[in-house]
Amino acid sequence: MLRELLTLALTGLMMSFSAACPVPTPTTTTVPSATASTASGGTDRLVFCHFMIGITSNRQSARDYDDDMQRAKDAGIDAFALNIGTDPYTDTQLNFAYESAAQHGMQVFLSFDFNWWNAGQGGAVGAKVRQYASRPAQLKVDGKVFVSSFSGDSVDVGAMTAAAGQDLFFAPNFHPGQGNFDAIQGALNWMAWPNNGENKAPTAGRTVTVADGDRSYVTALKGKPYVAPVSPWFSTHFGSEVSYSKNWVFPSDMLWYDRWREILALGPRFVEIITWNDYGESHYVGPLSSPHTDDGASKWVMDMPHSGWLEMAKPFIAAYKAGVTVALPFIHEEKLVYWYRPTKKDLNCDATDTTMSGSPNNASGNFFAGRPNGYESMTDEVFVVALLKSPGRVTVQSGDQPPKTFEAPAGISAHRAPMGIGQQKFTVTRGGQTILSGTSLKNIVDTCICGIYNFNAYVGTLPPPATIDRLQPAGLTMLSQGLKAACPINTLGAST
Repeated sequence: MLRELLTLALTGLMMSFSAACPVPTPTTTTVPSATASTASGGTDRLVFCHFMIGITSNRQSARDYDDDMQRAKDAGIDAFALNIGTDPYTDTQLNFAYESAAQHGMQVFLSFDFNWWNAGQGGAVGAKVRQYASRPAQLKVDGKVFVSSFSGDSVDVGAMTAAAGQDLFFAPNFHPGQGNFDAIQGALNWMAWPNNGENKAPTAGRTVTVADGDRSYVTALKGKPYVAPVSPWFSTHFGSEVSYSKNWVFPSDMLWYDRWREILALGPRFVEIITWNDYGESHYVGPLSSPHTDDGASKWVMDMPHSGWLEMAKPFIAAYKAGVTVALPFIHEEKLVYWYRPTKKDLNCDATDTTMSGSPNNASGNFFAGRPNGYESMTDEVFVVALLKSPGRVTVQSGDQPPKTFEAPAGISAHRAPMGIGQQKFTVTRGGQTILSGTSLKNIVDTCICGIYNFNAYVGTLPPPATIDRLQPAGLTMLSQGLKAACPINTLGAST
């Protein structure tokens, strides 16, 4: 444990990220070299991905889970953490998910959401675990049925285990200093974003890094397995059009890249990607087309695919599971992954934004009118990650900004360029030859798309995907609710 903490602390010092500058000044941050942590290259490490069952009531059979299962398996994900509340359709959807997982060689486990369950329901939680424990796709660790949670610090673990009727590997989202870490087999840290210690973006003099959270959990676990979080983004923007109003961001700019490097250095037994399909908080890495209902998030999710982040994660996942800290050997196809917000942060959308009118419910304390709380922590830049087998030169032409060129080494390297209004163009050359080249389907604009503040990220890749990822009709049903401006549907790739 001490070695892990020292490694993480040293890595944190080494990984301070500076903005890239034009050639010939060195501009690249790369994954440092290291040796394998195991002689054979094999480990017992597992990668999970959080999956929201609460928005899948429209799925009709196990087939509706097949694409998710296969995509996740292809990325190296071992199991979905099935987040469940107490909805009447939960068991129907769990049965579909377990069936599909078994057919695709995937595993799944229950993750109880204590926004809906309560800590006094230990027996009911255990009974639900028992209901699915013998299913072929149920994840077992060290011969025990794996179970997790979101929150739930004071749940009666004894009552839960007794009701389950078998040994459990319970790795909940208990919090150091709150939950009883002696009663559990491991723990999940949910805070995958830099914050101020009070569930908001860092403020002056109050910054808690994700690595700080790692250290806190590793200390509290006293050698028990740690489920380390990794997430690409966080932005949510619900106004008075729904009862669950909330409007804030965590600084996310280059988080996905930086955090995977921390994961390789830390080497925890488990990693959980947050999330596959939580569109409402903009940290999805699964496709927009994954069948789901609309909770109102379509306003900032439409035309904003994130699947490129999953592509970027593949060599990181492979390196992590192999127990090494160099991802280069696991790059099987050269790619460029890029992302950016669709507008600059100083754009004024107050006149039409959905958070500026009505009577929002702020019982949670997470609602703010106008730009999302913490928006100042985001930067007006285009972010690019190159996955190259040998060195190349990356050029970014962001709208009306001068082109920026970066020397990219072999491996996975990150670059950033000032955001410009207009088309976003990217090129990778090597030895005078163009290796990758293309123009994004999403322009950066100086108008309020659908009339709202949108701090979600658009993620693209070179080569581009074969098909355009789009929300399906069920994922668009609340698009117009609360809007004060026109909002054309699924515009990516449409002729102009």
